[in-house]
Amino acid sequence: MTYRYLEHMTDAFIEVTGSTLEEAFESAGISVVDTILDIKSVEEKTERKIEISADELNRLLYTWLEEIIILTITEGFATKSFSVQITKNGKYFLKAKMKGEEINFEKHHFKLEIKAPTYHLMEIKEDKPVMMRFLLDL
Repeated sequence: MTYRYLEHMTDAFIEVTGSTLEEAFESAGISVVDTILDIKSVEEKTERKIEISADELNRLLYTWLEEIIILTITEGFATKSFSVQITKNGKYFLKAKMKGEEINFEKHHFKLEIKAPTYHLMEIKEDKPVMMRFLLDL
């Protein structure tokens, strides 16, 4: 379960990998939070839950990224760890538990504000390991 930043002129272009689709989504969540603030300074004090669904895997990823941005920037919750479960029954369903704490910008060192995820350059390969690439509009 890893992520890395790829070269892009103006936005955050991120590649994540995981041994499963769930691990890749967990890495994607961590990469979003770590783009916004210093995730190393976050403690696992409280838990939040998210449930989303989508007809396509790309849409599920987009919605997941969007939810993490909203949780972090709008609701002020800094996530340290993610536990994701994905099922498919006609459409994709994602349930996630996030552990973290309320944002304190002195402690968590704000880095960048993300406006939104995009579909531009989005890619998902479900081979082993699972690889996903996505662009975050800064």
